[in-house]
Amino acid sequence: MSDQPPTDQALSSVDAVLAQMPEGMGALNEKMGIEITEISPDRIVATMPVEGNTQPYGLLHGGASVVLAESLGSVGSAIAAAPDRIAVGVDISATHHRSATSGTVTAVATPAHVGRSMATWEVVISDERGKRVCTARITCALVPAR
Repeated sequence: MSDQPPTDQALSSVDAVLAQMPEGMGALNEKMGIEITEISPDRIVATMPVEGNTQPYGLLHGGASVVLAESLGSVGSAIAAAPDRIAVGVDISATHHRSATSGTVTAVATPAHVGRSMATWEVVISDERGKRVCTARITCALVPAR
C-alpha cells in the first residue's frame, strides 16, 4: 500500500471512468464516504471512513465492508465489460478478520479472473496500520448491453 497521494493522471482516470457510469459511484457509496483513489484494469483502490459506517458496538459494520468490496469489484467488472457489455453482480462473499473502530479503511481490488462472460475480483480491506480487516470476493456476469 502506497503512502503517496494519487497522481493527477490517476485522478483523471477515475473521473473518466465514473463519468461513463449512469449515476457515477451511486448514492449509497456517496452516503458511506467511499472514494476511489486509483483505477486501472488491474487494480482499483478506494478508501472509506469507519465513522458513520459502524454497528451498535462501534465497530466497522461488516455490511459496510461488503458494500465497499462490491463497489470496487463492480467498477472493475464494468471496465472489463465495456463498451458492449455491462456488469451485474451474481455472487459476493466476505471474511471479516479483525475489527476497525476509527480512521479510514483502504480497499484494494485485483482481478482473479476476467473472461468474456464473467469477472471475479478479490478485495482486501485494511486499516490504517495495514492490518487486514476483511477479504472479499465478488463475481459479476458480463452481459450484453441493451
